[in-house]
Amino acid sequence: MKNGKVKLGVLLMAVAFTMTAVSCKKEGCTDETAINYDADADKDDGSCDYEEETEDESVVKVTSNVTENTTWTSDKEYILTRRVAVEAGNTLTIEPGTVIKGEVGSGPNATALIIARDGKIMAEGTANEPIIFTTVGDEIVSGEIASPNMDSNLSGLWGGVIVLGNAPISADDAAVQIEGIPPSDQNGLYGGSDASDNSGVLKYISIRHGGSNIGEGNEINGLTLGGVGNGTVVENIEVVANQDDGIEWFGGTVNAKNAIIWNAGDDALDTDQAWAGTLDNFIVVAGSETDHGTEVDGPEGSDLDGHTLINGSIKGASATELGHFRDGARGTFENIYYFNFPDPVDGRGDLALESDPSSSGPSSVDNFANGDLSFANLEITLASGVSLSDVFKDGTVAYATSVAAGANTVGADKSTFTGWTWVDAQGGLTDF
Repeated sequence: MKNGKVKLGVLLMAVAFTMTAVSCKKEGCTDETAINYDADADKDDGSCDYEEETEDESVVKVTSNVTENTTWTSDKEYILTRRVAVEAGNTLTIEPGTVIKGEVGSGPNATALIIARDGKIMAEGTANEPIIFTTVGDEIVSGEIASPNMDSNLSGLWGGVIVLGNAPISADDAAVQIEGIPPSDQNGLYGGSDASDNSGVLKYISIRHGGSNIGEGNEINGLTLGGVGNGTVVENIEVVANQDDGIEWFGGTVNAKNAIIWNAGDDALDTDQAWAGTLDNFIVVAGSETDHGTEVDGPEGSDLDGHTLINGSIKGASATELGHFRDGARGTFENIYYFNFPDPVDGRGDLALESDPSSSGPSSVDNFANGDLSFANLEITLASGVSLSDVFKDGTVAYATSVAAGANTVGADKSTFTGWTWVDAQGGLTDF
């Protein structure tokens, strides 16, 4: 019995030791990712606490159309996650200094801001606080002019800004669908009979890195103005690195002034469907992909109005044409200065009128002869060995003068673009 008692005592001592050891283990939070992690805890007691993830309230994702009067403020950054339309009867107000960014996408996923017919945009930036539209990859913030991370030739990263109105257009129908927007989206219709239609205000606006392809080579312009009436204010507009045209007018009567286009991927300025307004004071800085400084198309229907481009300076590039006038082009082009264009080869570096009859009647050559297409006070600094007649074709040479670099007496007033444009911030106005 003595041995049995000894063994029982040993067992009891072992149990007691084990219980004592277990009771000495410290409980607490053992998850290193928790804010109350206890490095000395041996056993997790379920007390771990974690920081709550909060969304950045300064970033607003725009995921649906604007269906009520809305204001976007400069203390927030707005991300377009889709094609966003300001629907009829509603007004979008954008404060000076606001930055709007489009997510990257193409085809049906292309992002864009559309002001539908009878909708309105009140985007009144200032010279000190321009409103900037750009891609979501741009790290620019309110108060900055030059992007801190984007090159000025990157294009096609989102769509663009499209304003549509009820003013007359010259097309097959009184109202048609704007290019770049699928026919299924009725917010893409433009055109009507109200020449004084008012779509709002666009002032001190910079639109960058747009022109995404929605399919079959159909890209969105930096700024599209479709059937926009002359009650609308369009002033001080910059378009940088758009994959398609910088600004394109489709009919309408809206006037514009102080526009600057840099690194357009197709045409800097494009006019169609008998736009009947005036663009006063403009600068084009062509890039390696810029096709035409100006491309002018004639009417497509019975409305035969023309427009006016006056007081402009156009800096060419290696493959840029001064101007292309086709399909019965009409209008008045005055006080324009051209420079930095290549020797005219295969249609590059010249100004030409098409002689093929348009669907509405006379050709561009015919319209020039009868006065519906006119030119005055065109000046150019020619490349060495190039003559005026090499550049200005089809009789337009009579309205052109060769001048030395910097000796031009016509052209744009570049002072209107200083301080608020990316072009100026990069030193791109030095030659003007």
